[in-house]
Amino acid sequence: MTTGSITPKLFDLAWPLVLGNLLQTLYNLADMFWVGRVSTEAVAAVSLMFPLSWMFVSTAVGLTAATIAVVSQHIGAGNDRRADEVVAQTVLLALAVSVVLALAGFAARNWLLFWIGARGAVFVESLAYIEVIFLTLPLTFLFFAFRASLQGAGDTRTAMWLVAISAALNIVIDPVFILGWGPVPALGTRGAAIATLIARLFATAVGVWILLRGDWGVKLYLRDLRPNPTILRKLIDVGYPATLDGWARSFAAVAMAALVARFGPAATAAYGIGVRLMSISWSVAGAVGQATATGVGQNLGAKTPARAAAVTRVATAGTMALLAAAGGLVWLFPAAAMRVFVADPETIAEGVVFLRIVALSWAFFGGLMVVQGGFRGAGDTKVAMALSLLSRWVVRIPLAAALAFGAVSVTVGGVGVGPIAVPAVEIGYTGRAWGVEGLWWAYTTAAVVSFLLGVAWFRRGTWTEGVIDEEPAAEPTDD
Repeated sequence: MTTGSITPKLFDLAWPLVLGNLLQTLYNLADMFWVGRVSTEAVAAVSLMFPLSWMFVSTAVGLTAATIAVVSQHIGAGNDRRADEVVAQTVLLALAVSVVLALAGFAARNWLLFWIGARGAVFVESLAYIEVIFLTLPLTFLFFAFRASLQGAGDTRTAMWLVAISAALNIVIDPVFILGWGPVPALGTRGAAIATLIARLFATAVGVWILLRGDWGVKLYLRDLRPNPTILRKLIDVGYPATLDGWARSFAAVAMAALVARFGPAATAAYGIGVRLMSISWSVAGAVGQATATGVGQNLGAKTPARAAAVTRVATAGTMALLAAAGGLVWLFPAAAMRVFVADPETIAEGVVFLRIVALSWAFFGGLMVVQGGFRGAGDTKVAMALSLLSRWVVRIPLAAALAFGAVSVTVGGVGVGPIAVPAVEIGYTGRAWGVEGLWWAYTTAAVVSFLLGVAWFRRGTWTEGVIDEEPAAEPTDD
C-alpha cells in the first residue's frame, strides 16, 4: 500500500475483507432465517441478543484494532520481527480479556436480559441463546487476533477463505440444531448458538495453526507468548479507546433494542431483521475501513502521510457510492427484503417503515466507518472513539428517546418548564411522541451529523504522526 496507484491496491486489499465480512454476516442472517421458522418470540429473542452478544465481540474488534495499527506500521517500517512479537502479545491479551468477559457475562446473564426488556417466552428463548454464545467468546477473540495480525501484514485473503468455509459450515448445520434432524432434537434458539459455536471453533483452530506456520507474512513464536510489558502497554494504550468505541456502539445498540422492545414483539422482530439487513452495509463499510487502516498504517510507517490521507479519501468516496445504491434498492423494495426472513404481516409492516426511513442513510453510516478506519490505522483510536460516542450517545439515543416518547417542554422566554416524560433534553421541543418511528428517524439523523463531523475532524490532519518506535526486536531462539 505504500507505492503505486491507490485505487487498485485498495480494492485488492479491501475485496477479501468485504467478502469475508459479508460471509461473517451470514452467521447472523442464517440464524435469523431458520429461527424465523420457529416463532415470532424466537425471532424477537435473537434480535434482542444480537446487540448484547456484539457488545462482547466488539471488545475483540477494539483490541485487535491496535494490532492492525501497530503491526502495519512495523511492516511499513521494515521491522517484521517486531510485528511478530506484537502478534504473540495480542494472543495473550485476547485470551485474558475474553475469559474474563465470558465469566462475567454468564454470571450476569439473567440481569442483562431483564434490563434489555426480555420477558416471558422471549426471556426463555434469549437465555437459551446467550448462554452458549458466552462459551464462544475466547474462540471469537482468538480469531479476530489472527485476522488482525494477517491484515496488518497486508494479507486479507487468507482470513476471507477461512470465514467462507466456517460460514458455510454454520449455514449447513443451523437447521439441524434449530429445527432438529435425525438424532438431533429441535433446540430452537439454543441450536442456533450451538451451530455458531461449532463454526467458530473450526475457524479459530485453523487460524492459530496458520499463525504458528508463519507462511502468511507474520508468525506466532511460542517463545514470544511470555508477557512483554512494553508491547502490552502499547496494545492497551492504542486499543482501549477502540474497545471503548466498540462498547459505545454495543451499549447503544442494547439501549436501542430496549427502547424498541417497549413497542412489542412485532416491532422488536422488525428491528432485528432490519438491523441484520443494515449489517450487510456495515460489513462492507467495516471491511473497507479495515483496509483503510492497513493502508494508512503502512504509509505512516513509511513516512508518507499525504498518501495515507489519499487512501482514506478514495476509500470513503467509493464506499459511500456503493452503499447509496444498495440503500436505494432496499428503499424501493422493503417488503420483499422483510419477507425473506418472516411471513408475519405485522412484522413486515413495521419493517417496511423502518427500512423506508433508514435505508437512504446507509451511505453516511458507511462513510463514517471508513473515516474511523483511517484514524485507527494511524493509531489515533481516541478520535474514532469520540466519534462513536458523539454519534450514538450525544445524538442518537437522546434524540430517539425524545422523538419516540416525548421530551422536555419549555415555555418560550424561559418562564417555566413542563413535565419530563423521559430523560431527554431538547429546549423548545413540544413533547409530542412519534412512537417507534421516532427511533428510526434518530438513526438517520445521527448518521448524517456524525459523518459530517468525522470528515471535518479528519481534515485537521492531527493523526499523521503514527504510534511505533524505531527500537529493533530481538530474534527468537526457537519456535
